[in-house]
Amino acid sequence: MAHDDLPSHGPAHVHGPSRETERSALKAALALIVSFMVVELTAGVLASSLALLSDAAHMLTDAVALGMSLAAARLAARPASGAMTYGLGRVEILSAQANGVTLLVLSVAIVIDAIERLISPPTVHGEPVLIVALAGVAVNLVAARILARGSDHERSLNVEGSYRHILTDLYGFIATAVAAAVILATGFDRADAIASLFISALLLHAAVGLLKASGRVFMEAAPAGLDPDEIGRALAGQEGVVEVHDLHVWEVTSGFPALSAHVIVRAGDDCHELRRILQRVVQESFGVSHTTLQVDHEAAAQPPLQIELRPRE
Repeated sequence: MAHDDLPSHGPAHVHGPSRETERSALKAALALIVSFMVVELTAGVLASSLALLSDAAHMLTDAVALGMSLAAARLAARPASGAMTYGLGRVEILSAQANGVTLLVLSVAIVIDAIERLISPPTVHGEPVLIVALAGVAVNLVAARILARGSDHERSLNVEGSYRHILTDLYGFIATAVAAAVILATGFDRADAIASLFISALLLHAAVGLLKASGRVFMEAAPAGLDPDEIGRALAGQEGVVEVHDLHVWEVTSGFPALSAHVIVRAGDDCHELRRILQRVVQESFGVSHTTLQVDHEAAAQPPLQIELRPRE
């Protein structure tokens, strides 16, 4: 006799980092970044510095990224309802992917402008560039620290997108400060464009990382760090389990891994108890609490078929 066990979802969908904590961190970082962006944009125009203007443009994308992340975090906090049986948690992955695309586009735009300035470099005023760049290092250090502390445990991919924006901007300001120091010391104006190329490379690296991570979620790949084969062997190795197949491991959104599988157990064993054991194994060993296990008994041994012939009359 076969037993089809209903999915076990555990408690209500409380997965991943604290959403309320993340939203507070995003608000604080957004206010800080917008305030400094205005200062940097003004200084970049007055000093004719592409490095400062590119940093200001990146800070604008930082502000947009933080705004998108904040909106996505609010939507993701809504409970599941109607057709959205998982809620709107994957909106955060859309936000992360959008952040990756903006970083990619911005890096290409900066490369084009930097090449033009390498060919025909304008005069760059090093003093204001150095002052603003050092201030930018301080501001982005604070913003990065806010976002790093904004998650109780691992950051969601949504916040990770904004964090990478801030982090690449921090490195960009360091590069701009170095370029300004070179200009002041040697008068080599092309250092500004070279620093912009370095910033562009950082943006490209961050963009590829975000697009790859968000793409894994949308393609329903196994979460990073979880090996489906290892999980399958752990399940199949339990006493009473005959076979495990149709095993799927994916990530609904950041910090929300899910698993489903079809399990065959020995005839006569308690399939309900085995299901509970397997769920504990998956949760305790692999950190997956959202599991759907269909458990069936293997076919019982059948006695040999006997055919009796009636005697002829």
